[in-house]
Amino acid sequence: MILRRVEELRTLARGWKREGVVGLVPTMGALHAGHLSLVRAAKAGADRVIVTIFVNPRQFNSPADLEKYPRTEAADAALLAPLGVDAIFIPAPEEVYPPGFATEVTVQGVALPLEGALRPGHFAGVATVVTKLFGMTQADRAWFGEKDWQQLQVIRRMVADLNLPVEVLGVPTLRDPDGLAMSSRNARLSPEARAAAPALYAWMQRMAAGETGAEAGLLAAGFERVEYLAFHDAETLGPPRPGRPRRLLAAAWIGGVRLIDNIAA
Repeated sequence: MILRRVEELRTLARGWKREGVVGLVPTMGALHAGHLSLVRAAKAGADRVIVTIFVNPRQFNSPADLEKYPRTEAADAALLAPLGVDAIFIPAPEEVYPPGFATEVTVQGVALPLEGALRPGHFAGVATVVTKLFGMTQADRAWFGEKDWQQLQVIRRMVADLNLPVEVLGVPTLRDPDGLAMSSRNARLSPEARAAAPALYAWMQRMAAGETGAEAGLLAAGFERVEYLAFHDAETLGPPRPGRPRRLLAAAWIGGVRLIDNIAA
């Protein structure tokens, strides 16, 4: 069932909440196996599952990037059909941000370094739309991919700070056999760039094992530049601290495509 209006979604969700747990998988479409792993996790952990497909203009820093983002509604619906989701919500931008919309949700702390520093306003766009989707769907639980590790921590911080009645669950990153993290952006890689891209994950593993020279190794492998490649506290994204889990996070460009990744370290 494809829904496009907030009111029809809310009417269904209200009834579903009386019967059991409502699960949410927010996406921007261009679905791949990584997204489907989130849906399967939601199916196992909720009585009803809503998948949202919305290319959120407020989280893009560049109009050109927004324009280039793939819209594959028919293909996405076909991928979801065998999984038995209860509703696919595909609203128009004006349905999410009606005329006169003037509210923004901002998160400090965990949202400020890394992606927050490189993409000003990005996490405000994410936090705002996710807050709205939580309200529209009335979800009890929501599933997000660990590939966007910082985003996951931002949403967890927002939910805790605002006392939102939603349990946020992370799902491990799904990778191709050569180690490249699955992403909608991978489709934009040339064959040469795609062949070289797994070097990012390989160097991250070597770095986690104590090896140095990762940035030079990536440039030698064909990457154009490395924006960040560093260890951080897994929850706060601040500097690593003794006795606390840490995460190695990376962002790098190859073939004109920006790849991000992270691993426990």
